[in-house]
Amino acid sequence: MCGIAGIVSLSTAAAPPSRDALLRMVGALAHRGPDERGLYRDRRAGLAHARLSVIDLASGQQPLAGAGDTMWIVFNGEIFNYVELRQDLVALGYRFRTRSDTEVIVHAYHAWGEAAFERMNGQWAVAIWDSVAGRLVLSRDRFGICPLHFCEHGGRLYFASEVKAIFAADADIPRAFDPAGIDQTFTLWTVAPPQGVFGGVSELTPGHVRIYDSGVVRERAFWKPGYPEVGAPGDDEFSGSLDDAVEEVRSALEAATALRIVRADVPVGCYLSGGLDSSLVATLGRRFAGERFQTFSLRFADAEYDETHFQRLVAGVAGSDHHEVVVSRSDIAGIFPEVIYHTERPILRTAPAPLFLLSRLVRQHGIKVVLTGEGADEMFAGYDLFREGKVRRFWGRQPASTRRSRLLERLYPYLSRSPVQQQAMARQFFGRDIHACDAPGFAHGTRWRTTSAIKRLFSADMRTQTERRNAVSELLARLPPEFSRWGSLAQDQYIEIQTLMSGYLLSSQGDRMLMAHSVEGRFPFLDHGLVRLANSLPAAYKLRVLDEKHVLKRVAQPIVPSEIVTRKKQPYRAPNALCFVADGAPAYIREALSEPALREANVFDPKSVTRLLSKCQASAGGGDLSNSDNMALVGVLSTQLLHQQFIASRPSGARTLNLSIDIDRVRREEVLA
Repeated sequence: MCGIAGIVSLSTAAAPPSRDALLRMVGALAHRGPDERGLYRDRRAGLAHARLSVIDLASGQQPLAGAGDTMWIVFNGEIFNYVELRQDLVALGYRFRTRSDTEVIVHAYHAWGEAAFERMNGQWAVAIWDSVAGRLVLSRDRFGICPLHFCEHGGRLYFASEVKAIFAADADIPRAFDPAGIDQTFTLWTVAPPQGVFGGVSELTPGHVRIYDSGVVRERAFWKPGYPEVGAPGDDEFSGSLDDAVEEVRSALEAATALRIVRADVPVGCYLSGGLDSSLVATLGRRFAGERFQTFSLRFADAEYDETHFQRLVAGVAGSDHHEVVVSRSDIAGIFPEVIYHTERPILRTAPAPLFLLSRLVRQHGIKVVLTGEGADEMFAGYDLFREGKVRRFWGRQPASTRRSRLLERLYPYLSRSPVQQQAMARQFFGRDIHACDAPGFAHGTRWRTTSAIKRLFSADMRTQTERRNAVSELLARLPPEFSRWGSLAQDQYIEIQTLMSGYLLSSQGDRMLMAHSVEGRFPFLDHGLVRLANSLPAAYKLRVLDEKHVLKRVAQPIVPSEIVTRKKQPYRAPNALCFVADGAPAYIREALSEPALREANVFDPKSVTRLLSKCQASAGGGDLSNSDNMALVGVLSTQLLHQQFIASRPSGARTLNLSIDIDRVRREEVLA
């Protein structure tokens, strides 16, 4: 992947975009594209690009022109079916100067307009500038794998892969937290685009295209998840047997994995967690990658989180060249400020931090691209949240039943403080709103309530600014009309994809940690064809009674060790609050959580944070810390660091002059004049 940025004047009377501002923007994205940097500028627009070369190493430089050098593009990501699209475009008479997928995009847009994005199978953030029509087109892939932010200020539109590049462009762009973004984060775990964390800076919604054309702005969805409607079988519902589904899923996953390996001009490696999903991808990746295939795993000094045995088992069977990094609590505390600099948003778990170290390990071994198993849990119902929703709905049909509520004991076996350990507490915790078991968002309610409890720490000002908001109601109000006609599992999957997957797993824990060390992630389970197939499957093929990912387990049986297939689901986790309260913890923690720093940021109440910190410190001696307190301390610390790095210090991007592409029509006109 790469980093893209740009400035477009929203009025023809405005001065040309600043060349220095564009250089600062691309400089702020240097970690996303260390191989080359390019710039294009005319009287209305400027585009900048930081390139990580993966496809067409010789001639894929950007910004790239098409359609008679009047249409310019900067692009972050990969279009995996670009070869097939190229063939269609050649048949229409288009001629190509490069082998890159970038040139395919610009010709595809010229040929098919906005419908071009519907034809693409890949991950992308794209900006296309038509210098004749004065039209800017922004597009983002279906799941938001590639980030894209935008901001209107002073008669100009600024856009970039990361917020830091927008802030680097102009020191006058306001920098402050948006209370709505903070409220969403401390409810949903993330913001829901177009909402952003910083005031005035929005995020393009995944699966959307946004167009600025002669003073008119319009945006539409070119894709959204869809599922069969209950009681109305149609073409979008899989009609075969479970055995048929196993074969089709196997074929689609093989094709998706192979495509993500062969469509690269550099070696492709793989993350290996030891779970079912990454084990499947690693096993198939080894098959398609040839003799030398590298896998990379996280190990933990804390045995509770460590999966070394399973990782090494799969690596041995696959025959991969395996690498590991061991992560301790002090490691997490030491790198946490860097992690937040790259997430650009508060986080409630430290889980991104070990992945920051893992991507560094990947880069140290000369790998630019890795496959991961991300997306399998959302597409094939792998999370305990889906099982919890099914149990609670079953219980909700007979709320007085004690036998039905005992099914809760089968959930969350991996948590040391599992909410199901005591039956009376479990009935109280999971039984809240049990009569509303048919309501939208029902399965996510327990998570949202637990997360929202952190808002008890808000400062008086932040409470005032957020108390009239309801992040859950706002999210549910945006559900598509067909949502009510889907089955309950499909509804749960849709919300999970739109929130936690897109905003956290693929962003804070995904792209941002990968690209911090110039590594591109590829996700076979998010292949457009495989997603369409998974969404069409009957719910019982995915969640068979309480057996999660049933069809995927059957796909894995012939090729993945049985110990992996049959092991209980253990999601990726890392040590949390206790990382920051041990003896010898870094000094930045005390500074960030000090009363002056808390009052300056004005998000949290200093006295409340002091009480929380004391509670966490007391637990460091061997006590047990609640899930809510764990999230609270991580959330507070990450927000404070974010304030220091992006608001209080007001950093700017480095000025970069070593451009591989430098097309500056404004400067050329000035020289000629």
